[in-house]
Amino acid sequence: MPSFDIVSEVDKHQLTNAVDQVNRTVANRFDFKGVDAEVEMSGFDLTVRAEADIQVTQMVDMLRSALIKCDIDPLAMDVGEEEQSGKQVKVQITLKNGLEKELSKKIVKIVKEEKLKVQASIQGDQVRVTGKKRDDLQKVIAMLRNRELDQPLQFENFRD
Repeated sequence: MPSFDIVSEVDKHQLTNAVDQVNRTVANRFDFKGVDAEVEMSGFDLTVRAEADIQVTQMVDMLRSALIKCDIDPLAMDVGEEEQSGKQVKVQITLKNGLEKELSKKIVKIVKEEKLKVQASIQGDQVRVTGKKRDDLQKVIAMLRNRELDQPLQFENFRD
């Protein structure tokens, strides 16, 4: 029986490349000369530090464009509030990795509302969709791509 998995994953290697690219850009830009500014990474949590809030905003925009170049959807970014601590301004950014339970339930509900002959089940941090016809599964993929969800989705393990 044909099936596929709906996941939301961020490639750790590509994320590291994007962060390194932003740090190199900051080191070479004229308006950041002599400024203590960098993007730190620990897991899927990023910290953007700089001396002024406008610089932090520029670095977040640079990070967003670097993520796009590394094939990571910027919807995965969850940007926190700016925090002033001494001379530094910090912003915490969390990258969403894996489907949360609420989003998984929402996806299952959306698939069931379409009344296609497919079944969707939650399996950990992914949703598996199975059906008898390949065309029905492709309709589900097309329908979910057109929906505005809070997180980027990938469709993996398409099997006949």
